[in-house]
Amino acid sequence: MSHATADTTAGTGRSVEASRAGSSPAQASPVGVLPAGIAPELTDLLIVGASQSGVQLAASLRALGCTDHITLLGDEAHRPYQRPALSKEFLQGTMDKEKLIFRTAEYWEDHRIALAQDVRITEVERCHDGGGTAVSATGDRIRFRRLALTVGARARRLDVPGVELDGVVYLRNADDALKLKELAGGARDVVVIGGGFIGLEAAASMHAMGKRVTVLEYGQRLIGRAVGEATSEFFLQAHRERGIDVRLEARFTQITGDDGSVTGVQLQDGTVVKADIVLIGIGVVPNTELAESLGLAVDNGIRVDRHALASDGTTVAVGDVANLPNPMPGAPVGERIRLESVNNAVEHAKVAAYALMGRREEYTGTPWFWSNQADLKLQIAGLSLGHDRTLVRRDEEKGRFAVLYYRGEQIIAADCVNNPLDFMAVKSALSNGKNIPAEEASNPSVALKSIIRDV
Repeated sequence: MSHATADTTAGTGRSVEASRAGSSPAQASPVGVLPAGIAPELTDLLIVGASQSGVQLAASLRALGCTDHITLLGDEAHRPYQRPALSKEFLQGTMDKEKLIFRTAEYWEDHRIALAQDVRITEVERCHDGGGTAVSATGDRIRFRRLALTVGARARRLDVPGVELDGVVYLRNADDALKLKELAGGARDVVVIGGGFIGLEAAASMHAMGKRVTVLEYGQRLIGRAVGEATSEFFLQAHRERGIDVRLEARFTQITGDDGSVTGVQLQDGTVVKADIVLIGIGVVPNTELAESLGLAVDNGIRVDRHALASDGTTVAVGDVANLPNPMPGAPVGERIRLESVNNAVEHAKVAAYALMGRREEYTGTPWFWSNQADLKLQIAGLSLGHDRTLVRRDEEKGRFAVLYYRGEQIIAADCVNNPLDFMAVKSALSNGKNIPAEEASNPSVALKSIIRDV
């Protein structure tokens, strides 16, 4: 996993730790899971967004010894839960909803964290000292000393006729998954619009449930933003071989319906792909509205420094919503990215916790990702941005596949399918500042861990 390097330089802005002196006015506020729609009136730290990064931020602060009052706000009527399983185990019925929950109700009380569900913040009024007041959609006002934005991202909406029909769904949160699961019971034909991770994971799950599945991808290849051409081609052939109808460069004019319910997707040539369900998975949009209203710098996410601090020097922004300096060791100076992964949400939150405690820990490390699509487990180590060379390792007999990415002579990333040994070797090399020479790695029978070399 990625990690933070040690740096004990004092942080900018007023840290939460600074309010420990004397009695905090927030200490009398309630803790634990609060009734839906209810939030404390005063808190030391307000975390807006009960996401993976929000939960980790609160937990990391307690682990670091922070004793201030913490309030974690979620805008859903659910306790904080893990999202990756929504498109796979939960959809297929192999994981129930209770196993999705991050923490027990007792956890929040034991750690003196006020968890408020179904509270949507629409406005933040800021004071000159970094504190302020958050206003909810129902008019409740919550005063805070310090603010953290872990608001994540939302599903990108498709703008074509017919998107309002019953049976047209997205898959970003628990309510989306519950709706899709309910619809799937009586469905036979499923069209997935979008060949990214979510689309392909859901397509594989629906196919495993006995549905006829068609994937319509606008681009020239699958998961084009995340992997190279060789990996895209591997997944294209693999999904087609397993019985999913994948169509690239798909152009459609509308989603068709009858009596308010979806019946298909009409392509540009006039043909209609039959559908009882149309699942749209065309990416996400970072939730930057609150940051913009506060005057924070925004560019495909909330811009933060290596310590997770936003442009005002006091607010922290963490996880999917944050646009941060590339954390990869040796990354080009000034290169910025926005990462959507569990690993990033967890590790970035740890760095943000240090910043809130008045310490400066830089966010550096090796990002890694995964995607389970039927019997295909993709694991990605590093970032292939700026690569100028690729090397494919394929073992047909054992069903293993990997693509190694190089910048010059240095390995910078790898896509590994059903190949955990190559994944772990590349991740280890990247995390320890070492290299895997392409000439030696070209033989797929050679174990990568045996040829890790000093740079």
